[in-house]
Amino acid sequence: MPDRLPITPSLSLDPAEIVIAFIRASGPGGQNVNKVSTAAQLHFDLRHSPSLPEPVKTRAARLAGSRLSNDGVIVITADRFRTQPLNRDDAVARLLELLAEAAVPPKPRRPTRPTLASKQRRLEGKSQRSGVKQLRRIRPSEE
Repeated sequence: MPDRLPITPSLSLDPAEIVIAFIRASGPGGQNVNKVSTAAQLHFDLRHSPSLPEPVKTRAARLAGSRLSNDGVIVITADRFRTQPLNRDDAVARLLELLAEAAVPPKPRRPTRPTLASKQRRLEGKSQRSGVKQLRRIRPSEE
């Protein structure tokens, strides 16, 4: 693996922080699937990672969802392919994709105010509705 895994142009991850174990996979592979451990299970300790700033860790924890353990470790299982190297690369790519998404700060919401025209439309609608209800209350004059 390279020295650092790039997440964004300014943020990278040390490959030593990633632990990959191989487990038996389900799915295609015939008889071989019962004998060979080809699925890659990646463990990344998000909570104690020195490579990531706190805001990125917080957003990554939210994005990881059920893949985040109680200890703050992200667990990604990759068994899409039939070989260990492809599954390992797939798991690392999925982790980097998750961290790249977490590295983008959310766009702040700017509260907007209703326009004058929309306020007038709302008030006209209310007065029309009020008029309809007024007409329902008036009893016909008795002659």
